Amino acid sequence: MNPTYLSSPRRHLVVIHFCFATILAGLVLSEESIEGTPIEVAAPTSGGDDLAKQLANPISSLVSVPFQANWDFGIGLNDSSRFFMNIQPVVPFSLNDDWNLISRTILPVIDSESPAPGIPNASGLGDTVQSFFFSPVDPVNGWIVGAGPVLLLPTATDSLLGSEKWGAGPTGVALKQAGPWTYGTLFNHIWSVAGDDARNEVNGTFIQPFVSYVTPSKTTFSLSMENTYNWAQGQWTVPINAVVSQLFMMGSQPAQVFLGGRYYAEAPAGGPEWGIRTGLVLLFPK
Repeated sequence: MNPTYLSSPRRHLVVIHFCFATILAGLVLSEESIEGTPIEVAAPTSGGDDLAKQLANPISSLVSVPFQANWDFGIGLNDSSRFFMNIQPVVPFSLNDDWNLISRTILPVIDSESPAPGIPNASGLGDTVQSFFFSPVDPVNGWIVGAGPVLLLPTATDSLLGSEKWGAGPTGVALKQAGPWTYGTLFNHIWSVAGDDARNEVNGTFIQPFVSYVTPSKTTFSLSMENTYNWAQGQWTVPINAVVSQLFMMGSQPAQVFLGGRYYAEAPAGGPEWGIRTGLVLLFPK
């Protein structure tokens, strides 16, 4: 798309995309990865593992703020693209000696080109997904588990970017960490409970199996599927993600940078075909 015809907000988002990618490239080239003794964090759920391994656990007792940038391509009749950055703070709370509560928020910032004639471009916030996991401090038979409620909040700033529905349902995760390996599954199901009656009801299941391997240099290789099933349409969306991450230091601030690709094994008609994922995770160990 010729930038001359982009609206001012869309031009700003394009600049943000470029700057974000440039910053990530600079970090990779200029910072040294964390070597040697693992950084200790307070009350790790996996028994004293280093930061890279804790990051592979979505419900570890570690405050983190991931900025996950995604580009999808091959969408609709216009063969258009879509950018969305998920801002995903993870905040654990210690309830007592036996239980933690982990809050995981996903707030997407979206810039979507028109997928077909007659459908306009759209930019702004999407709907927020807020999850709460009640998790035992000690693993259960070697498994780290958590479960609780998930909420859908209609925070989208454009009707094209959200459901205009309030939603709720259950969420859960089970994973195991053995040596450098982490593997498990995260899931949720959301039903709409209120909102605009003229919009389609929300009835969707999300299933995310994942596996990762952490090297001695704190490089993480991960593979995951982010499967979504729309019960109203009887349609699966199945993106497969392969990502490489690196832990490093920004001065005294530990962080992780990552880059990977995505292939859509299944998608609705007009859905994306492939994509790119990159981003930065800020860590706040105690």
